[in-house]
Amino acid sequence: MDLFLFSVDPSWGSDVVSAGAAGIVVDWERRGKERRQLGEGTQISTDTPEDLSRMRAATDGRVICRINGYGAWTRDEVEDAVDRGADELLLPMVRTTDDVDRTLDLVAGRCGLGILVETQDGVDRAAALARRPLSRIYVGLNDLRIDRGSDQLFRPLVDGTVESVRAAVSQPFGVGGMTLPGGGFPVPSEVLAAELVRLRTDFTFLRRSFTADMQGRDPWVEVPRLLGFLDALAQADPGEVAADRQRLLAATGAAAPAPAPAVLGRPA
Repeated sequence: MDLFLFSVDPSWGSDVVSAGAAGIVVDWERRGKERRQLGEGTQISTDTPEDLSRMRAATDGRVICRINGYGAWTRDEVEDAVDRGADELLLPMVRTTDDVDRTLDLVAGRCGLGILVETQDGVDRAAALARRPLSRIYVGLNDLRIDRGSDQLFRPLVDGTVESVRAAVSQPFGVGGMTLPGGGFPVPSEVLAAELVRLRTDFTFLRRSFTADMQGRDPWVEVPRLLGFLDALAQADPGEVAADRQRLLAATGAAAPAPAPAVLGRPA
Protein backbone atom coordinates (compact mmCIF):
# COMPACT_ATOMS: atom_id res chain seq x y z
CA MET A 1 0.00 0.00 0.00
CA ASP A 2 1.44 3.37 -1.00
CA LEU A 3 1.56 6.04 1.69
CA PHE A 4 1.34 9.73 0.78
CA LEU A 5 2.27 12.37 3.36
CA PHE A 6 0.49 15.73 3.47
CA SER A 7 3.35 18.12 4.17
CA VAL A 8 5.02 21.32 3.06
CA ASP A 9 8.08 20.80 5.28
CA PRO A 10 10.89 19.87 2.86
CA SER A 11 13.09 18.22 5.48
CA TRP A 12 10.33 16.20 7.15
CA GLY A 13 8.72 15.27 3.85
CA SER A 14 12.01 14.18 2.32
CA ASP A 15 12.79 12.02 5.36
CA VAL A 16 9.41 10.26 5.32
CA VAL A 17 9.66 9.53 1.60
CA SER A 18 13.25 8.33 1.95
CA ALA A 19 12.06 6.02 4.74
CA GLY A 20 9.51 4.36 2.46
CA ALA A 21 6.50 6.59 1.80
CA ALA A 22 5.51 6.91 -1.86
CA GLY A 23 5.29 10.68 -2.03
CA ILE A 24 3.98 14.03 -0.86
CA VAL A 25 0.65 15.83 -1.17
CA VAL A 26 0.61 19.63 -1.30
CA ASP A 27 -2.89 20.90 -0.63
CA TRP A 28 -4.26 23.98 -2.40
CA GLU A 29 -7.93 23.22 -1.70
CA ARG A 30 -9.62 25.98 0.27
CA ARG A 31 -12.33 27.59 -1.92
CA GLY A 32 -15.62 27.24 -0.05
CA LYS A 33 -14.08 24.77 2.38
CA GLU A 34 -14.35 26.94 5.49
CA ARG A 35 -18.06 27.44 4.88
CA ARG A 36 -18.63 23.78 3.98
CA GLN A 37 -16.74 22.46 7.02
CA LEU A 38 -17.71 25.16 9.53
CA GLY A 39 -17.68 23.74 13.04
CA GLU A 40 -16.46 20.33 11.91
CA GLY A 41 -12.95 20.54 13.36
CA THR A 42 -11.37 19.59 10.06
CA GLN A 43 -8.05 20.75 8.66
CA ILE A 44 -8.08 23.54 6.06
CA SER A 45 -4.76 23.94 4.33
CA THR A 46 -2.84 27.13 3.67
CA ASP A 47 -0.36 25.54 1.25
CA THR A 48 0.91 27.81 -1.53
CA PRO A 49 2.31 27.43 -5.05
CA GLU A 50 5.73 28.16 -3.59
CA ASP A 51 5.27 25.22 -1.22
CA LEU A 52 4.74 22.97 -4.23
CA SER A 53 7.99 24.17 -5.77
CA ARG A 54 9.86 23.57 -2.51
CA MET A 55 8.49 20.07 -2.08
CA ARG A 56 9.23 19.21 -5.69
CA ALA A 57 12.85 20.25 -5.16
CA ALA A 58 13.09 18.32 -1.88
CA THR A 59 12.15 14.82 -3.03
CA ASP A 60 12.34 12.37 -5.90
CA GLY A 61 9.13 10.80 -4.61
CA ARG A 62 5.81 11.38 -6.30
CA VAL A 63 4.47 14.89 -5.70
CA ILE A 64 0.71 15.35 -5.87
CA CYS A 65 -1.11 18.69 -5.74
CA ARG A 66 -4.72 18.85 -4.60
CA ILE A 67 -6.31 21.74 -6.42
CA ASN A 68 -9.73 23.28 -5.76
CA GLY A 69 -12.96 21.80 -7.05
CA TYR A 70 -13.68 22.56 -10.69
CA GLY A 71 -14.44 26.20 -11.54
CA ALA A 72 -13.31 29.26 -13.46
CA TRP A 73 -9.97 29.09 -11.58
CA THR A 74 -9.13 25.53 -12.59
CA ARG A 75 -7.25 26.40 -15.78
CA ASP A 76 -4.83 28.67 -13.91
CA GLU A 77 -4.35 26.17 -11.08
CA VAL A 78 -3.63 23.34 -13.51
CA GLU A 79 -1.08 25.42 -15.41
CA ASP A 80 0.65 26.55 -12.24
CA ALA A 81 0.83 23.07 -10.73
CA VAL A 82 2.13 21.52 -13.96
CA ASP A 83 4.74 24.26 -14.36
CA ARG A 84 5.93 23.66 -10.79
CA GLY A 85 6.49 19.96 -11.43
CA ALA A 86 3.48 18.16 -9.96
CA ASP A 87 3.37 14.51 -11.00
CA GLU A 88 -0.37 14.38 -10.40
CA LEU A 89 -3.29 16.63 -9.54
CA LEU A 90 -6.18 15.68 -7.28
CA LEU A 91 -9.61 17.14 -8.10
CA PRO A 92 -11.82 17.27 -4.98
CA MET A 93 -15.59 17.40 -4.47
CA VAL A 94 -16.35 15.71 -7.77
CA ARG A 95 -20.05 15.64 -8.62
CA THR A 96 -20.22 15.27 -12.40
CA THR A 97 -18.33 13.54 -15.19
CA ASP A 98 -18.32 16.86 -17.09
CA ASP A 99 -16.12 18.51 -14.45
CA VAL A 100 -13.68 15.62 -14.67
CA ASP A 101 -13.66 15.64 -18.47
CA ARG A 102 -13.01 19.39 -18.57
CA THR A 103 -10.15 19.05 -16.10
CA LEU A 104 -8.66 16.18 -18.11
CA ASP A 105 -8.77 18.43 -21.17
CA LEU A 106 -6.90 21.13 -19.27
CA VAL A 107 -4.28 18.67 -18.02
CA ALA A 108 -3.85 17.36 -21.58
CA GLY A 109 -1.75 14.39 -20.49
CA ARG A 110 1.03 16.51 -18.96
CA CYS A 111 0.59 14.86 -15.54
CA GLY A 112 -1.81 12.46 -13.88
CA LEU A 113 -5.26 13.45 -12.66
CA GLY A 114 -6.91 11.74 -9.71
CA ILE A 115 -10.27 12.50 -8.16
CA LEU A 116 -11.80 12.54 -4.70
CA VAL A 117 -15.20 10.89 -4.43
CA GLU A 118 -16.55 12.73 -1.42
CA THR A 119 -20.10 13.64 -2.37
CA GLN A 120 -23.18 11.46 -2.78
CA ASP A 121 -23.31 12.55 -6.43
CA GLY A 122 -19.77 11.23 -6.84
CA VAL A 123 -20.68 7.93 -5.19
CA ASP A 124 -23.71 7.56 -7.44
CA ARG A 125 -21.57 8.18 -10.53
CA ALA A 126 -18.57 6.11 -9.42
CA ALA A 127 -18.76 3.65 -12.32
CA ALA A 128 -18.97 6.43 -14.92
CA LEU A 129 -16.14 8.36 -13.27
CA ALA A 130 -13.96 5.25 -13.19
CA ARG A 131 -14.25 4.95 -16.97
CA ARG A 132 -12.17 8.13 -17.30
CA PRO A 133 -8.36 7.88 -17.68
CA LEU A 134 -7.64 8.80 -14.05
CA SER A 135 -4.43 8.18 -12.14
CA ARG A 136 -6.21 7.35 -8.87
CA ILE A 137 -9.60 7.50 -7.14
CA TYR A 138 -9.98 8.23 -3.43
CA VAL A 139 -13.09 8.16 -1.24
CA GLY A 140 -13.01 11.13 1.14
CA LEU A 141 -14.86 10.24 4.32
CA ASN A 142 -15.00 13.70 5.96
CA ASP A 143 -16.70 15.58 3.15
CA LEU A 144 -18.88 12.61 2.25
CA ARG A 145 -20.18 12.60 5.82
CA ILE A 146 -20.91 16.34 5.61
CA ASP A 147 -22.54 16.02 2.17
CA ARG A 148 -24.81 13.30 3.53
CA GLY A 149 -25.67 15.27 6.67
CA SER A 150 -24.32 12.41 8.78
CA ASP A 151 -22.51 12.43 12.11
CA GLN A 152 -20.83 9.06 11.45
CA LEU A 153 -17.43 9.49 9.80
CA PHE A 154 -16.78 5.80 9.21
CA ARG A 155 -20.32 4.81 8.18
CA PRO A 156 -19.37 4.43 4.48
CA LEU A 157 -16.93 1.68 5.50
CA VAL A 158 -19.69 -0.40 7.10
CA ASP A 159 -22.79 0.38 5.02
CA GLY A 160 -21.42 -0.86 1.69
CA THR A 161 -20.65 2.55 0.19
CA VAL A 162 -16.88 2.14 -0.01
CA GLU A 163 -17.20 -1.44 -1.24
CA SER A 164 -19.52 -0.33 -4.06
CA VAL A 165 -17.09 2.33 -5.20
CA ARG A 166 -14.14 -0.04 -4.88
CA ALA A 167 -15.90 -2.62 -7.06
CA ALA A 168 -16.23 -0.04 -9.86
CA VAL A 169 -12.62 1.12 -9.80
CA SER A 170 -9.72 -0.40 -11.73
CA GLN A 171 -7.40 2.58 -11.10
CA PRO A 172 -5.34 2.82 -7.90
CA PHE A 173 -7.94 3.14 -5.14
CA GLY A 174 -7.67 4.86 -1.78
CA VAL A 175 -9.75 5.64 1.29
CA GLY A 176 -9.16 6.74 4.87
CA GLY A 177 -5.84 7.62 6.42
CA MET A 178 -3.21 5.85 8.47
CA THR A 179 -1.18 6.52 11.54
CA LEU A 180 1.19 4.36 13.57
CA PRO A 181 0.03 1.04 15.05
CA GLY A 182 -1.32 1.79 18.51
CA GLY A 183 -2.79 5.14 17.45
CA GLY A 184 -6.07 6.16 15.90
CA PHE A 185 -9.39 7.27 17.41
CA PRO A 186 -12.24 6.38 17.54
CA VAL A 187 -11.26 3.49 15.25
CA PRO A 188 -7.87 2.05 16.27
CA SER A 189 -5.31 2.18 13.50
CA GLU A 190 -4.95 -1.61 13.52
CA VAL A 191 -8.69 -2.03 12.85
CA LEU A 192 -8.79 0.58 10.10
CA ALA A 193 -5.64 -0.82 8.51
CA ALA A 194 -7.17 -4.30 8.40
CA GLU A 195 -10.22 -2.94 6.58
CA LEU A 196 -8.08 -1.04 4.08
CA VAL A 197 -6.16 -4.23 3.36
CA ARG A 198 -9.39 -6.24 3.01
CA LEU A 199 -10.62 -3.68 0.46
CA ARG A 200 -7.34 -4.04 -1.44
CA THR A 201 -6.66 -0.35 -0.98
CA ASP A 202 -3.72 0.70 -3.15
CA PHE A 203 -2.86 3.91 -1.30
CA THR A 204 -3.84 6.04 1.64
CA PHE A 205 -2.81 9.31 3.29
CA LEU A 206 -0.66 10.24 6.26
CA ARG A 207 -2.08 13.41 7.78
CA ARG A 208 -2.51 15.10 11.16
CA SER A 209 -2.66 12.00 13.34
CA PHE A 210 0.44 10.51 11.77
CA THR A 211 2.41 13.74 12.11
CA ALA A 212 1.35 14.10 15.75
CA ASP A 213 2.10 10.47 16.57
CA MET A 214 5.54 10.75 14.94
CA GLN A 215 6.74 13.46 17.30
CA GLY A 216 10.11 12.38 18.69
CA ARG A 217 10.17 9.22 16.57
CA ASP A 218 12.53 8.16 13.79
CA PRO A 219 10.86 7.91 10.35
CA TRP A 220 13.47 5.33 9.25
CA VAL A 221 12.13 3.10 12.01
CA GLU A 222 8.44 3.94 12.04
CA VAL A 223 7.62 4.12 8.33
CA PRO A 224 9.09 0.66 7.59
CA ARG A 225 7.30 -0.64 10.69
CA LEU A 226 3.99 0.68 9.39
CA LEU A 227 4.58 -0.79 5.95
CA GLY A 228 5.55 -4.12 7.47
CA PHE A 229 2.40 -4.08 9.57
CA LEU A 230 0.28 -3.55 6.45
CA ASP A 231 2.13 -6.35 4.65
CA ALA A 232 1.46 -8.70 7.55
CA LEU A 233 -2.25 -7.90 7.48
CA ALA A 234 -2.32 -8.90 3.82
CA GLN A 235 -1.36 -12.43 4.91
CA ALA A 236 -4.28 -12.77 7.35
CA ASP A 237 -6.39 -15.90 7.11
CA PRO A 238 -10.19 -15.73 6.63
CA GLY A 239 -10.85 -16.07 10.34
CA GLU A 240 -8.62 -13.10 11.13
CA VAL A 241 -10.25 -11.06 8.37
CA ALA A 242 -13.68 -11.84 9.84
CA ALA A 243 -12.56 -10.92 13.35
CA ASP A 244 -11.07 -7.61 12.18
CA ARG A 245 -14.29 -6.79 10.34
CA GLN A 246 -16.30 -7.39 13.51
CA ARG A 247 -13.91 -5.11 15.43
CA LEU A 248 -14.53 -2.39 12.84
CA LEU A 249 -18.29 -2.76 13.19
CA ALA A 250 -18.00 -2.55 16.97
CA ALA A 251 -15.67 0.46 16.87
CA THR A 252 -18.00 2.37 14.55
CA GLY A 253 -21.12 1.50 16.54
CA ALA A 254 -22.72 -0.39 13.66
CA ALA A 255 -26.09 -1.58 14.91
CA ALA A 256 -26.05 -5.09 13.50
CA PRO A 257 -22.71 -6.85 13.04
CA ALA A 258 -22.68 -8.63 9.69
CA PRO A 259 -20.69 -11.60 8.47
CA ALA A 260 -17.29 -10.55 7.19
CA PRO A 261 -17.32 -10.25 3.41
CA ALA A 262 -14.53 -11.82 1.43
CA VAL A 263 -11.34 -10.00 0.57
CA LEU A 264 -12.22 -7.94 -2.46
CA GLY A 265 -10.65 -8.48 -5.85
CA ARG A 266 -10.10 -5.96 -8.60
CA PRO A 267 -12.86 -5.35 -11.15
CA ALA A 268 -12.45 -7.06 -14.49
